[in-house]
Amino acid sequence: MFICSPMMKNPLLSVVRSCKSVQRLLQSPASSPLSALLTKRRIIISRSTSSHVCKDDKIHYITTPIFYVNASPHLGHLYSAVIADCLHRYKLLRGFNSKFATGTDEHGLKIQQAAEAAGKDPLTFCTDVSQSFKHLFSTCNISYTDFIRTTEQRHREAVEHFWSVLWNKGLIYKGSYEGWYSTQDESFLTPSQVGDALDSSGKEIKVSLESGHKVEWMKEENYMFRLSAFQSQLLNWLRGNPAAIQPERFYQTVLQWLQEDLPDLSVSRQRSRLQWGIPVPGYPEQTIYVWLDALVNYLTVAGYPEKHSRWWNAAHHIVGKDILKFHAIYWPSFLLGAELPLPQTIYVHSHWTVGGKKMSKSLGNVVDPLERSQTFTTDGMRYFLLRQGVPDTDCDYTEDKVFKLLNSELADSLGGLLNRCTALALNPAQVYPAFCCQSFSRDEGGRAVAEDYHMLDAVKNLPAVVEEHYESMHVYKALEAISACVRQTNGFVQRHKPWKLDQKDSKDLRWLDTIIHVTLECLRVYAMLLQPVVPEISNKLLTRLGVQPAERSWANMNFLPRYQEKDCPFEGRKLGSDSGVLFNRLESRNVDKQKPKKTKKATKSR
Repeated sequence: MFICSPMMKNPLLSVVRSCKSVQRLLQSPASSPLSALLTKRRIIISRSTSSHVCKDDKIHYITTPIFYVNASPHLGHLYSAVIADCLHRYKLLRGFNSKFATGTDEHGLKIQQAAEAAGKDPLTFCTDVSQSFKHLFSTCNISYTDFIRTTEQRHREAVEHFWSVLWNKGLIYKGSYEGWYSTQDESFLTPSQVGDALDSSGKEIKVSLESGHKVEWMKEENYMFRLSAFQSQLLNWLRGNPAAIQPERFYQTVLQWLQEDLPDLSVSRQRSRLQWGIPVPGYPEQTIYVWLDALVNYLTVAGYPEKHSRWWNAAHHIVGKDILKFHAIYWPSFLLGAELPLPQTIYVHSHWTVGGKKMSKSLGNVVDPLERSQTFTTDGMRYFLLRQGVPDTDCDYTEDKVFKLLNSELADSLGGLLNRCTALALNPAQVYPAFCCQSFSRDEGGRAVAEDYHMLDAVKNLPAVVEEHYESMHVYKALEAISACVRQTNGFVQRHKPWKLDQKDSKDLRWLDTIIHVTLECLRVYAMLLQPVVPEISNKLLTRLGVQPAERSWANMNFLPRYQEKDCPFEGRKLGSDSGVLFNRLESRNVDKQKPKKTKKATKSR
């Protein structure tokens, strides 16, 4: 493996130039006056795209967006955090040294205005809301390794250094900005992104076509970033690295954006309008644009500007689709300007709606994630979000859907399977019983039937299927595959009805033990694969099966070794103590209230 090092310039170039994607980049013409700088920058692109050359395979860095503290956390914030937490836990299972960062974005005009409305100074206001995010993440078992706040000194120093690098390279210049600006989105918009609408009083206003938020025409002198200089380099990066933005739908969206004009970007605001932010170094009458400030947080956590390379070369971002442009166009351009590698992957997810409508306070349909996690349990809420959340389409939240899913898949299917094979009636010794090769022979000469062999194949292949889906952030597909196998295993038990076997007959007893052994092995695999999604349930299940903490990594998966006539470390081992129901069935208050009424009506009609 070739490891990138700033001291190995010639070997790096020789290896980099061997990659086809890099060759295309080096051959493409520069499209701006900054050709010499941009040619050098294409080497930076190649360093980030040639992951098989430069990436340390055992280092992983995953981030959520940092969340804006103008309001309390909502379901979408938790969704981003749960996705990132799942990928972080998965990488740990694979033996990676993984860093997981989340945090709060605490500068900007919206926060300045929200603090004023609350009668608080901005820092106190930010601290209060930031703590609410920490509390939610702690409650929902989000195992971040770093929680960054943009009001921290380490972040201010990173932003000031990053600005100075761009300034010294001639990528920031003083200019005059005139155009549409959305305070709500903290975003500058082109005329094609703006449309007409009516406000609550019927007055005509201009709004962002994407977010629907009001925009205003603004003209002021500030600092501009030469975003237009990076258009061809961004196109080359994406065309040479189609996995850089996932899912495919959003990759195509960014490519489409890059076919349009890419004007220079205003990266500061006059201090008279925006006091709550980091001043431009050397020019205190200007405040650094909140998105430039916020995006640098990923570098801050990595140790920028001095000790960031180890983590930054393995950076992966989780973002919502509403902030895709900032992460897929502005951020890579800033990084290219600073001659830093680009992120390995930008994973994009869609939104949660209620009744098909975006959550908003005015509609009164905001789902409180903390309250819901208390109702459905932490693991229940995590499972629902990851099982139902489809990254490339919006998902609709209904409580009835949560009840049905969790009761069906966690309480009945998974929990019921555990109850069956650990029941005293079937497993009086409370052990991992022996597997009989004659009863479940490899040549199909025993008591197993064709469907049983299909089940074994499905469970044997399941880790590879789950791995593929975890890696591509399609966690819902991984959970679909696991759920299908759990159903197959329940079918296996139901098909052979071990409770009807004669335990006084030696052949029946061996077959009974084999059924239980196979079922426990299936449960062990499911529990291990589910650890990134439902850590508490998985721990409870593995503990009940007698699987020790040191035996729970991906490398320990090894399904049903006795079927391959190899030793099984669990055979004959005492099961862990029974700590109760794996997942308690949930009772829907709405459904329960309706049932008696329906019964009474039916009685009267007769």
